[in-house]
Amino acid sequence: MTDLAEQLGTQEHEGLEFKRDLSSRDPIRRSICALANDLPGRCGGALLIGVEDDGTPTGITVDDELLLKVANLRDDAKTLPRPVIGVTTQRFAGEPVVVVEVTATEYPPVRFDGTAYVRVGPSTRKASAGEERQLVERRCAFDQHGVPGAASDALDLELFRSTYLPAAVSAEVLAENERSDDEQLASLRLLTLTVAGVLALGLDPTAHLSGAYVQFVRYDGGDVEAPVSDQDELRGNLLDQLKDLEVRLPANLRHALVADGLREQEAPDYPLEALREAAINALVHRTYEPRAPIRISWFDDRVEIANPGGPYGQVTGENFDRLNDYRNPTVAEAAKNLGYMNRFGRGIARIRLALERNGNPEPRFEINGAQWSVTMYSRTP
Repeated sequence: MTDLAEQLGTQEHEGLEFKRDLSSRDPIRRSICALANDLPGRCGGALLIGVEDDGTPTGITVDDELLLKVANLRDDAKTLPRPVIGVTTQRFAGEPVVVVEVTATEYPPVRFDGTAYVRVGPSTRKASAGEERQLVERRCAFDQHGVPGAASDALDLELFRSTYLPAAVSAEVLAENERSDDEQLASLRLLTLTVAGVLALGLDPTAHLSGAYVQFVRYDGGDVEAPVSDQDELRGNLLDQLKDLEVRLPANLRHALVADGLREQEAPDYPLEALREAAINALVHRTYEPRAPIRISWFDDRVEIANPGGPYGQVTGENFDRLNDYRNPTVAEAAKNLGYMNRFGRGIARIRLALERNGNPEPRFEINGAQWSVTMYSRTP
């Protein structure tokens, strides 16, 4: 195997950066962010951990624990949208190093803690307004598709200024910022004429995306022939729907007293965390092309949450609980910035764990090319 020092050289450049060790993680996150943004257009780059700035290897000990720590740096939701990286161990000048191969993102700009970074020569620095504009022009994602008929007055700009912008961009950057609303919207991939812009900020998203709502039905029985005790269509933008679900889901829970040693405590028929996670996943992962809404069907013995759109990208019906990919990365980023998601790629595991802790049966997932659904069964008293 060719030594990386011979293959990549021993001097840093736009596509290559060295870090001594993992003792300071934020500089590594900023470097990954900058390489993912790929301002020079090199299709990504490499970050080598275990090499001094002058190209001298430090001789670090590389084991599985260190590789896992490095790999987990992309999953803490501080870097958005989440970059694609590969983490391996190779040799540099005869010594072991950790190699982080960073793929150029399809959804720039990537931000770390609300700030976009780029590589200029051998240095990583904050992107200028002009550099951000360059990055924005490279976007490619379903939720960046245009929406025919949407106009500049379709968005709630006050909601953008008061809620989305402070949540997504650091206070320091905002203080320095003199850009127009259009430039700000573009930097966060919420352009007026895109799916993401209409979903996140639209005054009436269903006027342009007819299926962009949640249909909620509560049945007094075990099938759709049972009497309906509550039904509604949750419309409005993404934040409106999330706020509605925050109220509606706990309002439909039933509690029972269960023994805990000599004490009794209340236990819900479903853990709110699992319901909440499933609903947010549906909003983030669904396809908005068909007219079908997300459906939440609440029966006496189970809750079914179904959204249009099957597996996406690298996800299949066999690996959906181990891998994840994002049809709507900007919508996912918006949900995270608003505080409704903590980490990416953990939804299925969180649903299962919450149900197990509450004493509910194992959930059932059904995935096909047109739909994704989860059925959660009521806790047995």
